[in-house]
Amino acid sequence: MGSHQNSVTVNGGGGGAAMVDKGVDFANYFCTYAFLYHQKEMLSDRVRMDAYFNAIFQNKHHFHGKTVLDVGTGSGILALWSAQAGARKVYAVEATKMSEHARTLVKAHNFEDVVEVIEGSMEDIILPEKVDVIISEWMGYFLLRESMFDSVIFARDRWLKPSGVMYPSHARMWMAPIRSGLGEKKKSDYVEAMDDWYGFMEDTKTHYGVDMSILTKSFEEEQRKYYLQTSLWQNLHPHQVIGTTAVVKEIDCLTATVNDILEVRSNFSSSVTLENSRLCGFAGWFDVHFRGSGNDPARQAIELTTAPSIDNGTHWGQQVFFLHPPISITEGDELKVSFVMIRSKENHRLMEVDLGCEMRQSSGKLLPQVRKRYYIE
Repeated sequence: MGSHQNSVTVNGGGGGAAMVDKGVDFANYFCTYAFLYHQKEMLSDRVRMDAYFNAIFQNKHHFHGKTVLDVGTGSGILALWSAQAGARKVYAVEATKMSEHARTLVKAHNFEDVVEVIEGSMEDIILPEKVDVIISEWMGYFLLRESMFDSVIFARDRWLKPSGVMYPSHARMWMAPIRSGLGEKKKSDYVEAMDDWYGFMEDTKTHYGVDMSILTKSFEEEQRKYYLQTSLWQNLHPHQVIGTTAVVKEIDCLTATVNDILEVRSNFSSSVTLENSRLCGFAGWFDVHFRGSGNDPARQAIELTTAPSIDNGTHWGQQVFFLHPPISITEGDELKVSFVMIRSKENHRLMEVDLGCEMRQSSGKLLPQVRKRYYIE
């Protein structure tokens, strides 16, 4: 078997093409989705489920008598709903053995004449026709982690009719300053890990005559990345947001290219809205919209948001980028933030973030700029 059959070219973080071993990519990414427990987690997310259910059944005109492509069908539920909404034909593409469960579910609901489950990666399969609708739940943490939107773009460019619609049709990424005690917990864990290293180093030298101190810098870098530079999943309460929110990226799913999402770059401002608080970091989240297209709009536009919520949290939560130490701020202080997110060079489905923050107090005093590197893993 030729090596070209085992690798695929994707756009790398620097904008150039990078070869990705498909076997490694499957082991790192797709294999998780082959388990029902993981599908159950997503299917139990009521915010997610309600949004897709309402988008389909309140806009049946987009599905009735139409051809639909479901990219990454998983358990097959979006394909099944599309069929129930009156689709003539649904192509449900799934890269993992979850396809077998999807077929079982489709058959149990007597839609095997409408829904065709196809096992394979979107980039490799061939459909017998172009489609009217592409539906997919492609969103990862902070929207773009996992890089699944690449496959949706490929499917759109290859298989969507010029008059076709995308479900969802639009997406946005948001950021805001927040307060949270979790950052201090992580700092404490980091200090504890380093203290433990020094104790281990002393024991190893005393008992075994080997001095491990030459590795201290490497261990410290490793622990710093894990505890202090890796963004964390949180389901924040709205009261933890302490400043105005800002959109850092808008995506039109009908026209976006892979190059448009390789790098997310934004400069935004936020005004502190809480008196005498602490800036512990920034949180990022997303929303997606089901609006149809300009020529064929949705009769009922639906929004799915992963913003901090009192009781409607999602499995996506928010990604939090902590500052160490927190900074004392108060109402009226202005934050100027620079944000750059690119794909990890080691794994194109993970992200690296550079974040800078300049703070001007309401008195006019300018605080030293903070710059940090983070990893969304």
